Amino acid sequence: MEQFIQEFRNDTAWLPGWLVSMGVLAAAFLIGLAIQRFGFRFLTRLVENKDLFWRSLVSRTRRPMRLAILTWTLSFGATIAPLTETQADVIRHLLLLCFIIVVGWMAKIALHVWMIVYLRRFKLDAEDNLLARAHVTQSRIAERIASSMIVAITIAAMLMTFPAVQQYGVSLLASAGVAGIVLGLALQPVLKNIFAGIQLAITQPIRIDDALIVEGEWGNVEEITSTYVVVKLWDWRRMILPLSYFIENPFQNWTRESSALIGTVMIYLDYSVPVAVVRRKVEEIAAASKLWDKRVVAVQVTDFKENVMEIRILVSASNAPKTFDLRCEMREKIIDFIQRDYPESLPRVRAEGPANANGAVVAQTVRQASLS
Repeated sequence: MEQFIQEFRNDTAWLPGWLVSMGVLAAAFLIGLAIQRFGFRFLTRLVENKDLFWRSLVSRTRRPMRLAILTWTLSFGATIAPLTETQADVIRHLLLLCFIIVVGWMAKIALHVWMIVYLRRFKLDAEDNLLARAHVTQSRIAERIASSMIVAITIAAMLMTFPAVQQYGVSLLASAGVAGIVLGLALQPVLKNIFAGIQLAITQPIRIDDALIVEGEWGNVEEITSTYVVVKLWDWRRMILPLSYFIENPFQNWTRESSALIGTVMIYLDYSVPVAVVRRKVEEIAAASKLWDKRVVAVQVTDFKENVMEIRILVSASNAPKTFDLRCEMREKIIDFIQRDYPESLPRVRAEGPANANGAVVAQTVRQASLS
C-alpha cells in the first residue's frame, strides 16, 4: 500500500497539489456512492427472505450506511492525496466525527427497529389489553431512556475528540465533588423525572391506554415520554403531567389490573315501588344491551331517606367507555319504565293544605324525580 501511494504521488508530482487532492477526494466520494448503491441492493436481496427485523434494519439504515462508506472511502482518499499535515489532520478529524455519528445513528435505528418488531405482537385495541399495555409501557420508556443515553454518549465522544475539551474534562474530574453537588442541584427536576421514569417502567402504576382520574379529570394515558405523561381527556383535551407527579401524588387508575369495570346507577324512589319488579327490569335491560359483559348485574336498596329509598344498580362492562355508556343507557331505560308503569312511585313531597268544608285536611302532593 505504501509503495502504491508513493508511486501515485510521483506520477502526479507535475500537477498542482491542491488539484490532485480535490480530484482524489472527489473520486473517493463517487466511488463511495457507487459502493453504497450496490451494497444496499445486495443486502436488500440478501435479507428479503429473512425475518422482519433484518428487513427493516437494512431499509432504515440506508443513509447511515452511505455515510459510513463515504467516511471509509474519503479516509482512504485522504491517505493517498498529497495533503499538508494541517489539511490531513482536519480531514481525519472530520471523518472521525462522522464515524462516531454513524455508530450512534445506527445504534439508535437498531434499537428503534427492534422495539417496533417486538411490540408488533401486542395489540392495544384488543378487548383485554392488560398484557399489551404493560409491555408497551415498559418498552417505550426503556427505548426513550436508551435513546437518550445513546445521544449523550455520542455527543460526549465527539466532544472528547477536541483536545481543549479533553483538558477541561480532566480538570472537571479533579473537582468532581463540588461540580457534582452543583450539577445535582441544577438538574434536580430533570433527574427526578428520569428516575421517576425508571420507577414507572418497573412498577407500572400507569400504562399506555390506562383509564385515569387525575386532577379531577377522566382520561386515558396517550403517551409516556422520558419526562412527562400525556393524558387524553374525555373531551379530547390533553393534560400534560411530569413523570414525578405519578410517584408523589394520589390518582385513580381504573384499569390497573383489568380493563373491566362495574358501573353504578343510583335512583331514588317512593317506598311504594316494588323492588322485585325493578330488579327484573334491570336484568332485562342489561341482558338486551350489547355493552353488558354478562358478569355483574345487581339491584340493592342501600339507604332509607325521609321521603324516598335509595336503590343502587350495578352493571359491568369490558372497559371504561362502555361502562359509562351502559350507565347512561340504564338510567334512560329504567326511568322510562318507572314513569310509564309506576308513576305513583316517583319521589313525592307531601304538604298539608287548608281544611275543607267538612274540617278534613287536604293533602297536597308534589312529585319530583331524582336519579343519579
